[in-house]
Amino acid sequence: MNDKDLQRYSRHLLLDEIGFDGQDRILEGHVLIIGAGGLGCPVAIYLASAGVGRLTICDGDAVDLTNLQRQILHREDRIGVNKAASAQAELAGINPGCRVEIVERNVTEDDLGPLVAAADIVVEASDNFATRFAVNRACVAHGKPLVSGSAIRVVGQISVFDLREATSPCYACFLPESASVAEERCVSMGVLAPLTGTIGSMQATEVLTLLATGKSALTGRVLLYDAMSADWQSIDIPRNPACPVCSGRASA
Repeated sequence: MNDKDLQRYSRHLLLDEIGFDGQDRILEGHVLIIGAGGLGCPVAIYLASAGVGRLTICDGDAVDLTNLQRQILHREDRIGVNKAASAQAELAGINPGCRVEIVERNVTEDDLGPLVAAADIVVEASDNFATRFAVNRACVAHGKPLVSGSAIRVVGQISVFDLREATSPCYACFLPESASVAEERCVSMGVLAPLTGTIGSMQATEVLTLLATGKSALTGRVLLYDAMSADWQSIDIPRNPACPVCSGRASA
């Protein structure tokens, strides 16, 4: 760290939980963010601000006026611009020391392999199950930690699947790909604006914890948040030994 870094990240350096060594690991970290919408925006803002050295942001959608209620990286004068490009432009002004690379398309199964392999941690911030399942499969294949979140209407959830750990479940242990699930999206169901900030900020916290300390207390659990009742619930997620996605991994 140079003198400017020492000043910029001084409040992290004062924390016993992070300190100089942890901040160095954050500065050297590479995080892949799938989605630059309601969740991806606060994730990217806090990771860039905190000094993550390299972010790769993937999104194939363009900024729309309806996004601006909650997608806090985007601006009205960038309506029609690709969301990943819009995020890159905004993050450059937040922390020029953070290297931001973008993929201006909705990533496919073929894209995910090399993208996940190159990253230290993956953040899943999309709005559909097909992408979540595909990202999970790539994280299992490459043994990368996955920080997953969702927010719809007034309810959000966050979980960590550390696929470096033999005992950690994967996302498909939590929600099997064969399950019949109703796809709910903000475009039709609505979403409370700050809910995405709450969940996205927590995703960023788990990423920084993983980078700085190498572990997360949320691994193998899901936190559920109901914004209207101000109620949090924690549910354990056991690893499914018969999971068709991760059962081939070695067990502890």
